[in-house]
Amino acid sequence: MKFLDWYVKISAGGALIGASMELFMIKTGFYDKVTVLESEKRAWESSPEAQAIRDALNPWRNHDTEQRKNT
Repeated sequence: MKFLDWYVKISAGGALIGASMELFMIKTGFYDKVTVLESEKRAWESSPEAQAIRDALNPWRNHDTEQRKNT
């Protein structure tokens, strides 16, 4: 335990930096913006347009399951 004070200083500094980052994100409204963006993303991903795009971009998605059913 020769360097215990060094470890305590590093962990205290890291906690201080993390707390300041969290405070900055709260004060700037970061979490509110992210919540809105995530809800818009989830709403779009569940739309019929997004499903059509996924099917068009990956036509082989269900190919393996159909082969397993046929065997």
